[in-house]
Amino acid sequence: MTIEILLASVIAGAAPIVLAAIGETITEKSGLINLSLDGSILLSAMAAFVVAYETDSLALGFFSGAIVGAAVAAVVGLFSVYLGQSQVAVGFVLTLMTRDLAYFLGNSYSRLQGPQISPLPIPLLENIPFIGPVFFNHNLPVYFSLTLIALCWFYIYRTRFGLELRAVGEHPGAAYARGADPRKLQMLYAICGGLLVGLAGAVFSLSTKPGWGRPQGAEGTGWIALAIVIFGGWNPVKVAVGAYLFSFLQILGIYFQGWLPSVPAQVFQVAPFPLMIFTLLLMHLAQNESVLRRAENRVWMKSMLRLFSGQAPGSLGKPYRPD
Repeated sequence: MTIEILLASVIAGAAPIVLAAIGETITEKSGLINLSLDGSILLSAMAAFVVAYETDSLALGFFSGAIVGAAVAAVVGLFSVYLGQSQVAVGFVLTLMTRDLAYFLGNSYSRLQGPQISPLPIPLLENIPFIGPVFFNHNLPVYFSLTLIALCWFYIYRTRFGLELRAVGEHPGAAYARGADPRKLQMLYAICGGLLVGLAGAVFSLSTKPGWGRPQGAEGTGWIALAIVIFGGWNPVKVAVGAYLFSFLQILGIYFQGWLPSVPAQVFQVAPFPLMIFTLLLMHLAQNESVLRRAENRVWMKSMLRLFSGQAPGSLGKPYRPD
């Protein structure tokens, strides 16, 4: 195994996690929590595979997955934003319902071999030493996930629409006073985030782990994406770093199974999850005032804490009620 193959595998394997985590970042930046990610990814993966299998069209498969993800997010937005129900409760119920619905509706398509997207190396760039094999020898969803990181960061922090998004997430009342409609914006960004979550599901069943079956490799990804959003401090770039870190841990687990055959495989499969919990603990410490005071004169510690620092949007999880 060369370092190029390892890094290329990490980037390819992280694509659906990047899409889901950035989609949730956009949603939470508006102040809305969508806990339906895990079930939504599974339902989208099933729908994408079934549509692609029946129509023999990958484009329709990806489109279907995105629409399913957007529809689930729209339900969360409707009940939370307009009907005033608990965002946590609605999202949790939906993730259980959509998970079971995905396995029920997709049962007859289990273990079938369907279409899958092929690699699309970028001419000339793929021949660049080291960089070419790592970044420019993937398929379109992977390229899209890489591009999305920069686009999302630019949109949130360098455009007027991004400023409006952040204002609604921090203080919807003030945003309303300046002419914005917090409810409409939260609904809009819930659907936009849901589209990306749906695409993440489609990438799983049509690219990362082609096919559909139970258990599906995408199961659990939604919860990891939610944790990575917190890990990344609601910043798209840091969120992507978290996604690549988790993918790196998963890839290492696969190789360690071959290197250490005496160790049960379940140990390596589970290892990335407690490691992500550990990083969330570091992030919590990064926001602790006493820890920050102790790090005042330690440059290396301040740099480490800055990496894990991040603050949730002020109105996250609090439904806006106009007077």
